[in-house]
Amino acid sequence: MTGSPASPAPAVLRAAGLRAAPWRGGTTREIATGGGDGAGGSDWRLGLTDVERPGELPLVPGTERVLTVVDGELLVLGVEGREQGLERHRAVRCPGDVPVAAALPTGPVRVLDVVARRGAVRAHVVVLELSKKRPHPVFADQFAVLLAGRAVVTAGGAETGLDAYDTVRGAEPESPEITGRGFLAVVSLDPVTPS
Repeated sequence: MTGSPASPAPAVLRAAGLRAAPWRGGTTREIATGGGDGAGGSDWRLGLTDVERPGELPLVPGTERVLTVVDGELLVLGVEGREQGLERHRAVRCPGDVPVAAALPTGPVRVLDVVARRGAVRAHVVVLELSKKRPHPVFADQFAVLLAGRAVVTAGGAETGLDAYDTVRGAEPESPEITGRGFLAVVSLDPVTPS
């Protein structure tokens, strides 16, 4: 599914409808892409990547990646001779255009994978705990992915239940709001202003 983070509809992108694309180490399910000059390239891509075997992540020239383990225990990344352990719900930024080795010391993992074109978009990921009493708004340059638990999104006066890995596309001026119990990954895609 594709779209701009500023697009008002659809508010909910269902995980059950995502198509899996295999790569050497596992599969990736694209949630959304957007931006770009209309010449075939996009400025950002949001997806769920199942890393099932050790090996190198696919290269994406001219980009930065933000990786967040959302299921499983530990992913160890090897980037330019340095290793870094990536625990669940902790986001790590790394270049998308240099080899990144993925090791799985505790078994397969699922990763929220955000790829942003360098110089066009700066991506950020924060994992937060949901509240039933305090709605969390999702703004126009954001997506919110339910990682675990039960949640409801309210948009345009209607309530919609969310399943694991369903994604809410942000909007303004009437931002959808999410309430419930569980964990939510909020992905912000901030356009880079030329200096």
